[in-house]
Amino acid sequence: MEQFDTIEQLINAFRKLPGVGVKSAERMAYQMLDSKKETRDEMIEALRSIETITKCPTCGSYQENGICPFCNDESRSDETIVVTSFFKDALAFEKLKTYHGLYHILNGSISPSKGVGVNDINIPSLFERLKGSNTKEVILATNPTLEGETTALYISKLLEKYPQIKVTRLAYGLPMGAQLDYADELTLTKALEGRSEIRKD
Repeated sequence: MEQFDTIEQLINAFRKLPGVGVKSAERMAYQMLDSKKETRDEMIEALRSIETITKCPTCGSYQENGICPFCNDESRSDETIVVTSFFKDALAFEKLKTYHGLYHILNGSISPSKGVGVNDINIPSLFERLKGSNTKEVILATNPTLEGETTALYISKLLEKYPQIKVTRLAYGLPMGAQLDYADELTLTKALEGRSEIRKD
């Protein structure tokens, strides 16, 4: 007997999530079928509610109802910008409660092997922000992976056109290949404190 078309459709929907294979998708689909109607309704409503979330045109962060939690925070210093690959990486810095500057979210990293090029991530808007800004330091906080290092190197080269801006990279207290959002607070604090300037000569 073949699966019902509606169940197959649900399984295929779950399979679109990263890291979810056929078996995992099937388990989730049947778990949904076995759950109470109230639980399913709650999940459906949660999925519908994220339609109010969009990308901030300035920093690339998520914003809700057109309000960016970073750009709309007047208490933040506009002299420093931390550049991260993903929104969740910026949240890792927020947990430290010691950084009070701005962020720029790239929403990805340069990865030729995955077909992700410079124009596929949020790099151009970074340089739009820098025009006439009060920025004194850009901290490159992409992940310490091959893709993250490639992205940081590319951006640092472009920033050579802005000699008035100090360009730094997180210290290597972070192990190579690690993800920022998995780093503990102490490690991330030390990486931020020990950041080093990227030479422009």
